[in-house]
Amino acid sequence: MLEVRDATVRFGELTALAGVSLRVADGEVVAALGASGSGKTTLLRAVAGLQALDSGRVLWDGMDLAQVPPHRRGFGLVFQDFALFPHLDVGRNVEFGLRMQGVGRAERRRRSAAALAQVELAGMERRKAGTLSGGQAQRVALARALAPGPRLLLFDEPLGSLDRALRERLTGELRSLLSTLGVTALYVTHDQEEAFGLADRVMILDAGSSLQVGPPEEVWRAPAGERVVRFLGLRNILEGLVEGTAAHTRAGLLPVPPGTPPGPGRLVVRPGAFRADPAGSLV
Repeated sequence: MLEVRDATVRFGELTALAGVSLRVADGEVVAALGASGSGKTTLLRAVAGLQALDSGRVLWDGMDLAQVPPHRRGFGLVFQDFALFPHLDVGRNVEFGLRMQGVGRAERRRRSAAALAQVELAGMERRKAGTLSGGQAQRVALARALAPGPRLLLFDEPLGSLDRALRERLTGELRSLLSTLGVTALYVTHDQEEAFGLADRVMILDAGSSLQVGPPEEVWRAPAGERVVRFLGLRNILEGLVEGTAAHTRAGLLPVPPGTPPGPGRLVVRPGAFRADPAGSLV
């Protein structure tokens, strides 16, 4: 299990991470979701060992990783654009990390073939990487990360530069693969649909702070504060006075969730919450 405790990173006067904490259970996929400058990439780099913490800790199964260099952590990285070598064939791409580790040729080939089989690309070793489709390239990048047998996969916006249609298709394929493989993963992205479609839980990051962590449906249905609401793109925010199960607003009497405390407050109204009846009033 990965655990990040009160991670803080500063670059001069800029605080990139401000006491962020997170747990990723074995076999769980957690997405760190935020806009540019939110701290999500700094978090991933800190977990990978590529960025030192000013305070806080990164642990694996309770062991502090502060003195463990990146290549000794046993974590795999999947980069933006997949970072395949187009002049190499698929097999040599997948073997690359193993070669850097000094693994012998026969063992490299065995583990490369096993990793390609895991991502349903068995027998593709001699195919040139530059001829692959987007989905195949994604799978090869994942196989390369899987070949060394990592205990955690770190995804750094791997679909960030693709067009919307391809990104949506590959998100579904990747979710299916990760679920089938049962890998533990921390997935960094700025795209809400990508994060919500892939992850078991989502962490919302803003200006270096963690605003909310929870299952995608929970984050969407019960955002923890106005900053999360605005990040999710919800703009219909009304002043209201809660009495019982409804609130008095300038849009009329609106129902509120059970347990909403009485008194003045601010309500977010989702675009699909209203419909027009034949009389022309809002209901």
